[in-house]
Amino acid sequence: MAIAQPTSNMLPSLPANRRGISQVASPLPLTTTNRQLHDHNQRPVDLKNNRKHSIVLNMDRNDRASFSSIKEGDSGVAQTFTTTKTSSYLHKSYTPSAEDEEAIQDGFVTPPDGMSGLQMQQPTMLHPYVCPCDHFQGWKKISLGGKTKNKSFGDLRALGHRWAWDSNESTTTVPDANEKTVDSGVAKIEGQYPPGQAPIELLPMELLGAIIDQLATDIPPNGFTARNIDLMSLLLTSRGMHAATLSTLYNNITIPHSRIFRKFLSHVSEYPALGTIVRRIDFSHFNPTGAGITARERAQTQNLIPATLLQCLQLTPNLREFLAQEHIDDDLDEKVIKTLLCDLPKLKALDLCACSSSSFRDAFNAVIEATPSPIPETLPITRLSFHECTVLSAATFSTLLPRLPHLTHLDAAHTRITDNALFSIPQTAKLTHLNLSKCSLLSGSAVVHFLTNHPAAKTLVYLNLGMDVKSHEMLTSEELTSLLPILPTTLKSLSLKGSKMNSDHLPLLLPLTKHVEELGLGRYLDLNDLTQLFVPNEKLPIETQLAWTPHSIHYVDVSDLTLAQLDLSTLFGMRCPVLKSTASPLEVLEISAEVFKKLEKSPAMIKRVGWTLKDAGRRYWLVRVKGPEEQAADSGAREWKWGAQYWGMRKVPVARAEVGGMYGLYMFKR
Repeated sequence: MAIAQPTSNMLPSLPANRRGISQVASPLPLTTTNRQLHDHNQRPVDLKNNRKHSIVLNMDRNDRASFSSIKEGDSGVAQTFTTTKTSSYLHKSYTPSAEDEEAIQDGFVTPPDGMSGLQMQQPTMLHPYVCPCDHFQGWKKISLGGKTKNKSFGDLRALGHRWAWDSNESTTTVPDANEKTVDSGVAKIEGQYPPGQAPIELLPMELLGAIIDQLATDIPPNGFTARNIDLMSLLLTSRGMHAATLSTLYNNITIPHSRIFRKFLSHVSEYPALGTIVRRIDFSHFNPTGAGITARERAQTQNLIPATLLQCLQLTPNLREFLAQEHIDDDLDEKVIKTLLCDLPKLKALDLCACSSSSFRDAFNAVIEATPSPIPETLPITRLSFHECTVLSAATFSTLLPRLPHLTHLDAAHTRITDNALFSIPQTAKLTHLNLSKCSLLSGSAVVHFLTNHPAAKTLVYLNLGMDVKSHEMLTSEELTSLLPILPTTLKSLSLKGSKMNSDHLPLLLPLTKHVEELGLGRYLDLNDLTQLFVPNEKLPIETQLAWTPHSIHYVDVSDLTLAQLDLSTLFGMRCPVLKSTASPLEVLEISAEVFKKLEKSPAMIKRVGWTLKDAGRRYWLVRVKGPEEQAADSGAREWKWGAQYWGMRKVPVARAEVGGMYGLYMFKR
């Protein structure tokens, strides 16, 4: 259904600090110094006299803004991650008082004493919020470090538009020799289109919105880098571009800090039309720590609490995706959970990754066990993730799963889902992503029966049945023998880590290797078994070897194999094909900590064969070093990965977005 775009009539006089989301700051241009401008309340503000603190700036663009987060690196080598333990918005300790809390805005800080805004500003880092204050006459030839930055904004007055911040004074334009009159009577300067008549502005709103969407970023940048500076610039281009840009700007809301949540909530509270644009609220990057603020001070600010979160959900009736994580589980009270399950008829994706506090458990149980049940008989959710929600009762799954007739993504890793709950999934569901790893209450026989007979399991693309053998074992050798032949040909990722896999299962695995790109192997295999997955057995007849169908595997998890089973001396020998180009497209081998520590001592040997070691958290990889041409040809991105590029993700994504924040941590670090 087409969504009506907000117009200037809906937002007749947006103040300067009301149009951005996570980049809202003071309406003062950072490049203006030693003069007074007016904010939206017409209060004079002097940048020079408003300095209260000195802050040391850190411009490290490779850092992250999320707490304990991980994101895919940009080095070109797979499994290269950037991690952050604390907030990078401010790297130095800073404790603001209540009255000057607004001095720290996203992308805007008061310059240190003795440093002007021009000295602080870098040529590529304009002020993150570009909507000007009242009576602003437009940028023109603003000097930034000796350079002129006016091409991005131009001279707004020359556009001939009447903005809310324009004065009532009439303006006249003196034509020059280059001007000429067109048939429509609009003065046109040579080489420029009349206002509102540029070809891009005449595109259908749906197409224009899709183009502008390419400028949005999923992951908040670090420090003082403006997150959506390009979108902020487009807000000033024209009225048509303003409406289309608002849709992109408010479509996906990423909340990395509680102050940003407060500012977003104040926007949609004052202008409810903006709340109708919101389709995703993403807390996966949320940082529970402040810039040197104590826990007591954070609690007193009451930016993100159950009441404000509930208000936010009530103001976003068209919400499609709600992404939460463990750092906000105490804010998911009974009213919030009831709203998510019962009062958002368009909600398609719900992710409650690692929410496991006692208050969250009690709130969820209160909704599930209420009499009469407030939960509708049919829920609109199609993508559901309870990844690592260890505290939820089995009744949660037996209550919710039967109400999901259109379910496509289910992540129940390390939860209390039972056999009965699994079979309660409606037969009308079309599962493409299913994660049942570390589910100790599931029996292997029931899982095999479900995958064999349930109609919802016939279109699987991602299936994770991995187990930690130290705590639980799901699939026996006999159950594997029954499971492997019935797996669908649509499968691209399969993890059988922790299962009792042996050489007898190789003939059953070989057909899967022709369409599976990720494969997690079980125990009791050895290097010879691994080799047979990539090249034909030399003992086979020559006709059989010539008819060999190449494999499609890019990633193999052999972390269950010991040092003795892998036989490193043979693996790195001249005759073993696993690490050679003949095994392509294989590019990642996940190994155990034991094997990793052994290989760390021989970096030269690994480099000689064209591979490298990578690690993140509890996971370790051998990664093939690809050339620039190979990297450009295949970056690792796949439709079924929903935004990820690297291999071996252990958490099902329920929204298409870049990998980052706490979701990246659970995908690739645990």
